[in-house]
Amino acid sequence: MTTKADEISKCPLFNGLPAQQIGELAKICLEQSYEKGREIFSEGDSAEGFYLVTSGKIKVYKLSFEGKEQILHIFDAGEIAGEVPVFTGGSYPASAQAIEPARTLFFPRTSFMELVEREPTIAVSLLALLSHRLRRFTHMIEDLSLKDVPGRLAAHLIYLGERYPGGQTLELEITKTQLASLLGTIPETLSRILTRMAQQGILTVEGRKIRVLDREALESLAAGGKGLA
Repeated sequence: MTTKADEISKCPLFNGLPAQQIGELAKICLEQSYEKGREIFSEGDSAEGFYLVTSGKIKVYKLSFEGKEQILHIFDAGEIAGEVPVFTGGSYPASAQAIEPARTLFFPRTSFMELVEREPTIAVSLLALLSHRLRRFTHMIEDLSLKDVPGRLAAHLIYLGERYPGGQTLELEITKTQLASLLGTIPETLSRILTRMAQQGILTVEGRKIRVLDREALESLAAGGKGLA
């Protein structure tokens, strides 16, 4: 049977911490389950703690005044969500929702901060995660403001391909509607761009499976070079 300590030790944020510190973390966290579509926290809610996803997927997103959704990130098992206000308190800057049945470990902010005071090594790991998130969101802002949609899609496929051996054949882990939201566009536009990429021999699409045929052309699109014909 998988214990809370096992789940925590598999998380890259806590991987490598001594067993004693893992045990302390396991004592303060709470197991929670969410059905698909259930809200985990909403933008503006008091940030009472952060979440370690242990199974399923959750999306963190913002809504415009017009109700348009912009997905900021899709979190898989082993990833931490809602950690931004841990040190400062305040409220969550975005909302989170389960996009498939999900389980999490919830770390209450007060208990976590008391633990960090006793075990400052944990804070160093969390700061490293926050630095990584800052770089990623900087790239996201750059992509959304400076690249066209084909460029954003190309950059995302290259990023996704890093998870697969060779990076040539990959599988979308979210629906195309969710991918469109992540890229700041609409599903119809995304479908047209995938069709054009396929017509130009850059890739093939079969359901959620994508096979990259011309890596150089994909990298050129991602870099803002020659666009789609």
